[in-house]
Amino acid sequence: MDQTYDELAPVPALAGLVRTVWIQRTGSVAYVQRDLPTGGVELHCPVGGVPRVVGPLTRAQVQVLPPRSTIVGVRFMPGAGTALLGVPADDLVDLSVELWGPLADVLGTVVDSSPSAHSALLAVQRYLVGEQLRPDPLVVELVHRLMPWNPSGIASLADDLALSESQLRRRCLAATGVGPKTLQRTLRFQGYLALAQAGYGNGLADLAAETGYSDHAHLTRECVRLTGVTPRDLLGVKADSCDCGHDHSASYRPFLAGWYDRFLQAQSSRTGLASVHGADRT
Repeated sequence: MDQTYDELAPVPALAGLVRTVWIQRTGSVAYVQRDLPTGGVELHCPVGGVPRVVGPLTRAQVQVLPPRSTIVGVRFMPGAGTALLGVPADDLVDLSVELWGPLADVLGTVVDSSPSAHSALLAVQRYLVGEQLRPDPLVVELVHRLMPWNPSGIASLADDLALSESQLRRRCLAATGVGPKTLQRTLRFQGYLALAQAGYGNGLADLAAETGYSDHAHLTRECVRLTGVTPRDLLGVKADSCDCGHDHSASYRPFLAGWYDRFLQAQSSRTGLASVHGADRT
């Protein structure tokens, strides 16, 4: 069996907390995978294995998945997984560690007792719903303002949130593992990936301009810094599809929805309408 990867939107109760969930199966040989910075932490729950947490990444990491393995995974929005893990996110930066204690026991039991991978993924999500995750509301607002369709200066953000820059940095570090500027750069790059895979524009120059890079060279430097390779090496000749062949639309939908909302607001401003109703985002 070839390696497969099925990515899905989370259950509605986790919207805004979890960005995407997935099931991954490896074939008869080990699979080499490049994990990219996303701004959030991830849970990786292998069937028959020990659950792991992948902390916030500041650079790409390569992992080798064993052959004939099945993994159900959860990718949290920045700041949303900290309460579940019980440790500050900055203790987990660029680390992939086995979970410990009751959380590991519960997740391991939930996954291994499920009759299928899809039921295991649903059971993990139901467990997370029951945990009633409550991220720092200030960090939730910060993440929203740092999204690539909301270009913001860090100093002005601190003023808007009634905090000093040092206070803002401390809150952001504890919840997301990185400072506001680093988080902003990561989210901007994720925005580029979302638009690239949606087929936006006519090349890197268009993508760079839309996501807030000064030019395509700036985008290329950031890609190399975050992933270790150029956009072409990462996404293919056209830089508009994943080189691994996976469908990541569920993961990038929140980013595309943000640009869609901005488009609607611009349309509303131009036409003088107070609001736009009945829009179809599918």
